[in-house]
Amino acid sequence: MTSPTPTPTLGAEQQALVDALRAEHAAVYAYGLIAAFANPTRIGQVSADAAAHRARRDATADALVSASVTPPGAEPGYTVPFPVTDPISAAQLAARVEADTAVAWRSVIERARSEHTRGVGVDALTESALRLANWQVVLGVTPPTTAFPGQPA
Repeated sequence: MTSPTPTPTLGAEQQALVDALRAEHAAVYAYGLIAAFANPTRIGQVSADAAAHRARRDATADALVSASVTPPGAEPGYTVPFPVTDPISAAQLAARVEADTAVAWRSVIERARSEHTRGVGVDALTESALRLANWQVVLGVTPPTTAFPGQPA
C-alpha cells in the first residue's frame, strides 16, 4: 500500500488518525480486488471484512471532521504489494491489509492523547488482529496470531 504523507500542522493524535484513515481507504480498495479473486466459499468473510473497513473508515472520517480536521479522501488507485491472480494471493492480500491496518491503529493507541481516541484505537486494532488471525488460518499459518499485533514487520 502507499506510504502516508505527513500533514505538518496536525498534532500527533490527529496525524495518527489521518494515517489510520488512509490505511482504511487502502483496505477498502484492496478488498474490492480481494473479492474479485477470492475463493467463492470465502465471499461472506470478504464481504464482512470489507464492510467493517468501510464502517471504520467512515467513523474515522467523522471523528476527524468533529475535531475540525479535513479528512483525506481516498486515492484514485493504490498499488498492491504483489500480483493478485487467484484465491491464495487474494487471501495473502487480505492478511497483508489486516496487518497494515493493525500497524496504523497501534500507532493511534501509542499517540493518543485522549482516553476516547485510545479506546477507538484499541477496538480497531483488536478487530484488525482478529481478521488477520482468520486469514492466517485460511492460509495455514501456525500460530495464526501474534503476541503483540500491530508491530511493524
